[in-house]
Amino acid sequence: MPEPFIERSQKPEHGDYASGFPLKLARVAGAKPMSIAEDLIGLMPPAPEIKSIVAAPPGFINFTLKSDWLTNQVDSILSARDSYANIDIGRGSRVQVEFVSLNPTGPLHVGNVRGAILGSTLANVLSAAGYDAEREYYFNDAGNQINLFYRSLFIRYLQALDKEAEMPEAGYMGNYLVDLAGEFASTEGDRFLKMDEAGAVTELGKLGVERVISKIKEELQLLGIEFDSWFTEQSLYGNGQYERAMSLLRKEGYIAEKEGATWFVSTALGEDKDNVLVRSDGSPTYFATDIAYHYNKFLERKFDRVIDIWGADHQGHVPRLKAAVGALGVNPERLELIIHQMVTLRRGGETVRVSKRTGDIITLRELVDEVGSDACRFFFLARSANSQMDFDMELAKKESADNPVYYVQYAHARIASILRLAEERGIDHSKGDVSLLTGEPELFLVRKLLLLPELVDTIARTLEPHHLPHYAQELATVFHSFYKQCRVISEDEDLTKARLKLVEAAKIVLAKTLHLMEMTAPGKM
Repeated sequence: MPEPFIERSQKPEHGDYASGFPLKLARVAGAKPMSIAEDLIGLMPPAPEIKSIVAAPPGFINFTLKSDWLTNQVDSILSARDSYANIDIGRGSRVQVEFVSLNPTGPLHVGNVRGAILGSTLANVLSAAGYDAEREYYFNDAGNQINLFYRSLFIRYLQALDKEAEMPEAGYMGNYLVDLAGEFASTEGDRFLKMDEAGAVTELGKLGVERVISKIKEELQLLGIEFDSWFTEQSLYGNGQYERAMSLLRKEGYIAEKEGATWFVSTALGEDKDNVLVRSDGSPTYFATDIAYHYNKFLERKFDRVIDIWGADHQGHVPRLKAAVGALGVNPERLELIIHQMVTLRRGGETVRVSKRTGDIITLRELVDEVGSDACRFFFLARSANSQMDFDMELAKKESADNPVYYVQYAHARIASILRLAEERGIDHSKGDVSLLTGEPELFLVRKLLLLPELVDTIARTLEPHHLPHYAQELATVFHSFYKQCRVISEDEDLTKARLKLVEAAKIVLAKTLHLMEMTAPGKM
C-alpha cells in the first residue's frame, strides 16, 4: 500500500500544496484516480488554514491556503526573529560532522575549501533542525606521509642554511615548505645541525606540523569556520582506541593473518575483496586507523550519527568503511559519507591551474584574498556535492546583478535601507495590521518566506545544503519584484505599516538564510 504524501505545488495556479496519492492508490484499489481523489476530499475535516481542497485531473488533490492565515505568518516571523525556521526533527540527538581533515603537511588549497564550506553549512542547518551537531577536524599526524614531511622539511632546512642536501624522490616539493624551512632557519639557527640526524628530523618535523596546524586554523577562520574538536591520529594509539578496535574485530572473527600481513575480512560482509589492516612491515594502513577512529566516534563518544565529508579521491573507501563499522556492531546506516567532486577555477573563460604568486597550488588564503569569504561560501555551496563545479573568480568579484552573491546581499541592503528610512521618518510599524496585505505580490512574498523551515527540514534529511543559495536567490528575486510593484512607504499610513512589517519579516528570513551559509547580511552596499 503506498504511503500518503503532500508536496509543494509546482504550479502556483494549482494551489499551495498538491498530492498525487490518488494516482498511486488507483493501481492498488482498481478505481479511477479522480473518484479516489473526490472520496478522499470528502473524508478530510475542515482546517483553519485551508481555503480550498479540490480534485484536479488526472487524479491530483490541490490545497490552497487562506490569505488571512498567510498574512498572520508575518507576525509569527517577527515574533520568532532569529529563531525563525528552527525546527526539532533532531530532538537533541548527537551528530558529528567531520570535514576538511587535511594531513598537516601543507596549506589548505581550493580543493579543501569545498569540503570546509559544505561541512560548516551542514552543521549549521543540523543545529537549526534540532540536532546537537559537533564539528570535528581529524589530523592524520602519524604514518608514512608524516615521516616523509619530516624528512622533506629537514632537507629544506639544510638547504636554507646552504648545506648540500637532496630531496627524497617522493618528498613534498611545494614552495610553502621552502618558506617554512626558511622561517625555522631564521628563528632556530643551526641548532638542529648539532643534534643527531634522526632526533633533528623528528623535532624539527614536529615543529613543522605544529606550524602547519596553526596556519590551517588561521586559514579556516578566514571563512568563518570554527571546529568544536580537533582530533589527532596519534591519540588513537596513545589512548588505546586502535588496540581496542582491532581486538573487537579479532574477537568477532573479522581479522585474518595471510601473506605476512593482517587483513580485515571484508568478504564476510559482502565486499568483493578483503583489505589490509597492517602491512607486512608492521605499519597500520589508513584503513586501520579509520576503523579505530570510528570505533572512538560510535562506541566511545557515542554519537548517534556520524557524517564524514571526503574528497573525490576517497570514493572507493566508502563501502569498506561502512562494512567495518558494521563489523564493530554499529548499524552502518548511522554512518553517512558525502563525497564532494573536483573544483575548477576560472577567470572568465581561462582555467586557473596554479598560483600567480608562487607557481604552486592555489591556497585557500589566496582565493579568499581575491574574491572574499562570502563569494567563496556562496559559489562553493551552489552546486550539489556530487557534481563537479567551475568557480568563476571574475564573476565572483562583480558588483552587479550578474553575480548572485551581490544580487542576494543587495536585496538585504535594500530591505535595511527601507527600514532605516521608515525609522528616520518616525514611522512605528509595530502595530501594523497584516490583514491589509492582500495583493498578489505581497502574498507571493509571504509564501516564499514560509519555505525556509521546510528547506531546513529537507537539508537536514537529505544532507544537501546546495538548496540554500538557490533559495536565497529566489527570495531576493521575489523581494525585488514586490518592491517594484508595491510602494512600501506611501500616503496610506495603515498600508505603509503593514508593508513595513512584511519588509522586516523578509529581512529576518533573508538574514537567517545568509547566516546558515555563514555569510554576512550587509545593511549598506
